[in-house]
Amino acid sequence: MRLHPTRALFVPLALLFALGPGLACNKPPKEDPDASVVASVNGEVLSRADFEQELWRELASTEAPQRTPEEVEPFKRTLLDTCIHRMLLLQAARGNNLTVTPEEVDRGVLRLSGDYPAGNFNEVLAQGRLSMAELRERETSRLTIEKLFANHVYSRVAVTEEELRAYYAANEAEFNEAEQVHAAQMVVKGLDDARKLQVQLKSGKKFADLARRYSLSADGKVGGDLGFFPRGQMPPAFDEVVFKLPVGQVSDVVSTEYGYHLFRVLERKPARKREFAEVRQLVEAKLLERKRTEAQEAFEKELREKAQVQVNEATLQAIRGKPAPQAAAK
Repeated sequence: MRLHPTRALFVPLALLFALGPGLACNKPPKEDPDASVVASVNGEVLSRADFEQELWRELASTEAPQRTPEEVEPFKRTLLDTCIHRMLLLQAARGNNLTVTPEEVDRGVLRLSGDYPAGNFNEVLAQGRLSMAELRERETSRLTIEKLFANHVYSRVAVTEEELRAYYAANEAEFNEAEQVHAAQMVVKGLDDARKLQVQLKSGKKFADLARRYSLSADGKVGGDLGFFPRGQMPPAFDEVVFKLPVGQVSDVVSTEYGYHLFRVLERKPARKREFAEVRQLVEAKLLERKRTEAQEAFEKELREKAQVQVNEATLQAIRGKPAPQAAAK
């Protein structure tokens, strides 16, 4: 089951980044299960109070916050996995001496606040039951993990020229361009109006000038220019006319639900396959993204396989989705 983020504020981030760093505190786990601890990850504990608080926030953000213990169970399991995953990444970042500056955090918070109208950002935080200090902690964690991936995962990934050309050769259909037409139009309300425009065109008036003056379509402001388009992008009645019309020629009157049209074809591009040089950067970006994803998954898998993780099942089962009094008072 996928855990819903607490707010849209954190939607651009992966779910594991949406959780605050306050979920973990540094104290050694006891040999006997401690009811105040949900799990320990390489000796670092995830407290019940913090876990309950985050679970409560997540459930409160859903359409049905009141759930039975059975319904809460998959949320707990997903959140636990996310917390453990996140703790491992932050531990790896600390092991590589990675930190972020207050200025970097300031810029990150500013970017987040910029997604909301002036004055609404604090309201969004309040709705999510999140203080500015907590938001800064979350952003610190997110940026730290981003830096970990950038410096120790993505930096080791590269794409060779042979790989680029092999992808291009194996995916020819991806680089085929359909025939395109560059056309202009005029649209008027009545058939008589369209006939009068035909007369003016035959007398030497320019299509673009008449479109600016008489066309009811928004593109009339630019002389009726529709730009280049392939089949299927415009209404079928448009395609039926312009893809048969020679360059420079004006169509007869065409009736559609929008009115009465006159079309003129300005240019035509035949179907073709884009050259390797044209798409090289696109292919490189695609392959890099794929390799980075694979490298990140392998890196995270290795961290998990080497980790010493202990889960206190008794404490986890006792959690019902409402925060403990001390957590709710935070």
